[in-house]
Amino acid sequence: MKKLEGKVALVTGSGRGIGRSVALQLAAYGAKVVVNDLDSAPAEEVVAEIRQAGGEAVACVGSVTAADFAERFVQTAVSNYGGIDIIINNAGYTWDNVIQKMTDEQWYAIIDCHLTAPFRILRAAQPIISAQAKKDAAEGREVLRKIVNISSVAAGGNAGQSNYSAAKAGIIGMTKTLAKEWGRLKVNVNAVAFGFIDTRLTQALAGDESKTINIEGREIKVGVQQERIDTASSAIPLGRPGTAEEAAGSVVMLCLPEANYVTGQALVCGGGYGTL
Repeated sequence: MKKLEGKVALVTGSGRGIGRSVALQLAAYGAKVVVNDLDSAPAEEVVAEIRQAGGEAVACVGSVTAADFAERFVQTAVSNYGGIDIIINNAGYTWDNVIQKMTDEQWYAIIDCHLTAPFRILRAAQPIISAQAKKDAAEGREVLRKIVNISSVAAGGNAGQSNYSAAKAGIIGMTKTLAKEWGRLKVNVNAVAFGFIDTRLTQALAGDESKTINIEGREIKVGVQQERIDTASSAIPLGRPGTAEEAAGSVVMLCLPEANYVTGQALVCGGGYGTL
């Protein structure tokens, strides 16, 4: 039997990058996955990939910052699979500027995506998880459920990222709080703080080249000059950025039974770089 056989997992931002790898790895362990992305095409592609491999998955498309998203996301899991066992709050992006140039729009866009959206999702999931825990207790069973919130080594402060750093520090505080609130419900609540991971947000740029991604009508610059990548890599003890698969692995391992007595922790996945 696969270690997550029969478990129901919700993963935000899982149409691309790290989230995609998380969804695929959870499915490989036997979990049924609710896949989310801003756009339907990448979400449905991941669903199809999971199904082709013999797994179960369904898409819930939309922005995690939408007022109705949390309830819709949670209900997608309940309606299709009957409950919730794992939630991965992964969706996110960066929109950088020094504080004197940062607009309110930039500030709230990042705070809402990285901190408010996970709060709303977990708030919406609580009644369902609580009811499941009471049922388990009445039947004399101990069933551990898992929450993994994605943070960053930027939670310790990073120039040009006051919005992102504040959100990622906040998610650690939320994680530690919910570990105490939800322990009685047999829920492990942990965070993973990523260092330099190779994704479309950190892709190498050449010369004056610039790239953008569209986030809800906003053109957000992405990519890093190769010189900065080389400098950052030299500061990483393992000597290179991590891959999306490696980043996902650090998340998935906290969802496995081997981590049943680990809660309230912030694990740094940075190749030896970064502390919290």
